[in-house]
Amino acid sequence: MADLTSIFGGTYSLPEPKRIEPPDEQLREAMIEAGLEPPENIYLDGKLHRFNSGTKGTPGHSKPGWYVAFGDGVPAGRFGCWRAGIEQAWQAEMGRKLTIAEEMAHTRRMAEAKAAREAEQERSQAVAATTVDAIWTAGGAASADHPYLARKGIAANGARVTGDGRLMVPLYGAEGDLASVQYISADGEKRYHPGGATGGKFWMLGEPGGTIYIAEGFATAATIHQATGKACAVAYSASNLVPVTGALRERFGAQQDLVIVADNDASGVGQRYAEQASAKYGARSVMPPAAGDANDYVQAGNDLAALLEPAVSDWLMPADEFCRQPAPIKWMVKGWIQQAALIMVHGPSGGGKTFTVLDWCLRMAQGQQDWFGSRVTPGAIVYLAGEGHHGLRSRIAAWKERHGNGHALNMYLSKSGCDLDTPEGYRKVSEHIRALPIKPAAIVIDTLHRFNSGDENSSQDAKAMLDACAMLMAEFNCTIILVHHTGVSEETQHRARGSSAWRGALDIEISIVPAKGEAPMEIIQRKSKDAELAPTLYATLEKVIIPGWFDEDGEPVTSAVLVQAGEPTKAVRVKLRSPNANDGLEAFKVLDLQYVGHEEWRAVFYAMSELSSTNSKKQAFARVVSELLDREEILQAEPGVYELKIDLP
Repeated sequence: MADLTSIFGGTYSLPEPKRIEPPDEQLREAMIEAGLEPPENIYLDGKLHRFNSGTKGTPGHSKPGWYVAFGDGVPAGRFGCWRAGIEQAWQAEMGRKLTIAEEMAHTRRMAEAKAAREAEQERSQAVAATTVDAIWTAGGAASADHPYLARKGIAANGARVTGDGRLMVPLYGAEGDLASVQYISADGEKRYHPGGATGGKFWMLGEPGGTIYIAEGFATAATIHQATGKACAVAYSASNLVPVTGALRERFGAQQDLVIVADNDASGVGQRYAEQASAKYGARSVMPPAAGDANDYVQAGNDLAALLEPAVSDWLMPADEFCRQPAPIKWMVKGWIQQAALIMVHGPSGGGKTFTVLDWCLRMAQGQQDWFGSRVTPGAIVYLAGEGHHGLRSRIAAWKERHGNGHALNMYLSKSGCDLDTPEGYRKVSEHIRALPIKPAAIVIDTLHRFNSGDENSSQDAKAMLDACAMLMAEFNCTIILVHHTGVSEETQHRARGSSAWRGALDIEISIVPAKGEAPMEIIQRKSKDAELAPTLYATLEKVIIPGWFDEDGEPVTSAVLVQAGEPTKAVRVKLRSPNANDGLEAFKVLDLQYVGHEEWRAVFYAMSELSSTNSKKQAFARVVSELLDREEILQAEPGVYELKIDLP
């Protein structure tokens, strides 16, 4: 046999077997990894043991840690700390795969450990409830000069103080029973009474009537109550927002207006739990626009009442007053790009949609005043590019070469995409834009697919993305331009891919029809909610050599820029129309109607077609519909009905 030691770097030897620690040592390591100080001795006897976990808390309660562990069979159990809110399952590493019998035994033991834990928790909560009732009763009324209250700028609202000066705020059950208290030190450190129940427990500040607000912390809730005069429930944590909202919905009924005021934290945890509670129990959700909670928002000098209860006095107004003053449309590119609007530009891959959008943006960013005869208003651009960065770099360089480098571009581009429809993605985009030295007039999202985590065919997922766009528009008072693909099949080349919810939300929809043969690219405005449709424009791509750019072979690098083209002649159009499309128009002519139903039109086309198979006729007719729609020789008047837009010979 050949000597292979030179390949492997020496003689091969089996690896040392992994050393398996004893089960009690494994449990000890698991406790340390969870942030707890394990006890000196660990007993795998199936009993519940308490120990000093090393966490800070209320004096006199030195053993908040606990564990239940079984040593026979597959060593396993549970451990945690009431004070730190930790609870974990544990199973010893055996160094092999468990048998079915061992798996069953493990499942049974875990259920026993859980039952022991729950029994101990119930006992602990009962003891804690009795204890806190005595502590609460013995405590004195808090005054507004308490360091924590003074720093937060809030009233006591019935909070009490302990003998050592800590603030006490109560946690009540739905029936009004005192379950626990939260202790707040002068420096704001918060601790629950050991063993007390917290899940679903809350404290209502103010008398319910009208809207009821729900907030995470006491200071936040007190701030909301002071700003609005309305009742506000303290949920004490983000994770408790869901059960507390459920308890209030059950108590006050389906018609009660519940509003969750989420914390705007960096992790997005507050918003995520607020959204869950809103979806599950039909509550509204509000969040401060800047990082922090409602108290931070007020201390920064903002009007919390205006955020939570915007003025509605002028929501309804007389029609004569409504139309008294003109409100002309403000354009960035007159007739095409409206200010503070949601716009979509769609077309097939490689059809020229990015070239078109870039041309608009670069003209606005450089301060040019004209685009194909339309007035341009200068403005800053944020271009969120999710793909094709190499191509964008050369296209922008080519544009600058073609249109001159005299003025700097007031434009910023992203290095990658992100999920804009998620709290994390939106926060990333918003924070980066806020950090810029400019305020964008338009934000481009190219392409929609690269910034949308959901299913574009789902109306619900589309709404999540559209909501994110609406938030950006509101935050920066800008236009959003979505760059999107059309469908794959020929019959869908004239419309955007995905749910109809996209088109329904748009202010302006623009379709890019690629150049074909002698015919130039077409820029077609298919929807303009507030103005007449702009006339179709025609364009071609002009090759540009980028000075100083060379490829790896030393050849000059080239790109292209958009230039206006003349309208193709009727002869060119007729020449470029496919034979099947001509047959489709002939079928229209036979029917001799301005409006023709899909089924009637298809039946005549099939009868006139010389194609041999039904499947071939079906495919041909689908291409006919797509082609004639793209050429705007027919229009879809309504689903399944087409209107002839040209004169037939």
